[in-house]
Formats: sequence, structure tokens, C-alpha cells
Amino acid sequence: MSDFRGTALAALRAEIAALETGGRADSGFLPFGAAAVDELLPGGGLPLGRWHEVTGAGLETETGAAPAAFTALLTAPLALRGETVWVFRRDDLFAPGLAGLGFPAEKLIQVCARDEAEALSVMEDALSTVGVSAVIGEAEDVDLTAGRRLQLACEKHGATAFVLRRSPFGNAARRGSVGSTSATRWRVASAPSEIPPGEFGLGAPRFEAVLERCRGGRTGHFLFEAAAAFGGAFSLENSHGAHPLRLVADLGDRQLAPAQSAQAA
Repeated sequence: MSDFRGTALAALRAEIAALETGGRADSGFLPFGAAAVDELLPGGGLPLGRWHEVTGAGLETETGAAPAAFTALLTAPLALRGETVWVFRRDDLFAPGLAGLGFPAEKLIQVCARDEAEALSVMEDALSTVGVSAVIGEAEDVDLTAGRRLQLACEKHGATAFVLRRSPFGNAARRGSVGSTSATRWRVASAPSEIPPGEFGLGAPRFEAVLERCRGGRTGHFLFEAAAAFGGAFSLENSHGAHPLRLVADLGDRQLAPAQSAQAA
């Protein structure tokens, strides 16, 4: 009985997500490959053909380092489908660093905008361009009107957008809790890495990610690790479909899951 109810609930969530994405059959979903994450997302994965918010806290609201790395890894599987356009206002994106994380930098197009209005406009144009599978844009605020325009642009060709909520020049006064049409909103911070047994130095980058908003789904709190870092470029063809973000633990009340606690002991 429980399996039937679970299947019916998953189907209902998928139907709701399809309505929210305009019913595009080619949008689909991008699963993380971890049930603890995918079961919270409508359709069993990150909705494609929508736009998503990624933000940080503290100094990250200006530097955006951890949110940018998390977004690059989140977007990496989409690079197999087309080009990725990254729109920024502060020209400090380090493409070799993205390649070190496993993002295919050869599929990256960088655009530097003069102001936030131009950044959002460039995002719309890029989303409406054939051959572009993902667009990442840095912006301090996305009001309801701009959010609807981004969604309409996503629906033209099924591209997916990620808005990095960033104040690139230290002006965080404009940031606030406003209504949003985004499909999900993630708050990301860097987390201490763990050195593999028998090795020394630095472990793979880790991210504490809070899924604060999920249309048609549920929220959650997770610890992710870059599955391919310092060990060569990540390749979906050679990874058996694994996602470049690997779930380390499902966090609750900022406590590590028992599985990770046992491993650390």
C-alpha cells in the first residue's frame, strides 16, 4: 500500500512540475543520483527548462566563491547538451579553476555586463539562443517581472538558468526576501574537506547546501562533495552517469547523518 501511495505521489508531483514548466516534454529533470536529494525534488531531479537561485551568506554575498563552484558542478552535466553562458559584472571568473572542479571549460562562454539590468538582459538573450543548454548569471536581485521574463526565455528552447545572488562590489543593501518565480533556491557555504584514508594534503571540496525553496517539492539540508577534483576532468561518458556533486550526508539541525559520524569515528 505504501509503495502505491509513493508512486502515485511521485506521479502527481511530476504532473504539477510539468504544468509549472509550461508542459515542455524536452525540459525533463536532472537527478543527483542520491535518493535523499532526488525524492525532495519534483520529478525526481532538478527541474530543467526553469531558472534556479543560488546564494551564499556572509562574505560569500560579495565573493560568491562557494556558490559559483557549486553552480558550476550542478551545471556540468548540461554542458554535454550545449554551450553554457556565464554572465557576470565583476570579471573575476577563473575558468581553469572550473576545469579543475570538472566543469568542461571548453563549453563555457563568458560575458561581462556593465550593470545588473544588462546582465539580466544578456541572460534572456542567451536562453533564447539555439545551442545553449544552460545560462549562469550573477545578480543582486531578481524581481517578479524579471523572474517571469527569465522563465519565458527558458521555455523557448528548454534551456536552464541559474542566478547567483551576488553583490560583486560589496553593496548588499539591496538584497532582501522578495517574491520569486524560481523553481528552487539554494543557500551554499563551503565545508571542511576530508582527507582520504592513508593520504595527506587537501581533500575534495565540500559544500553545505540548504534547499530553502522548492516549487512542487520539499526543502532539505545536505553536505555535498565534488566527485571529480584534483584528479582530472569529470566526464559523464566515463562516470556511468554519476553526478559531479556527490552526496556525503543528509544534514538535519546542522548535525551530520549517523552514517558519516560512524565513518569519522
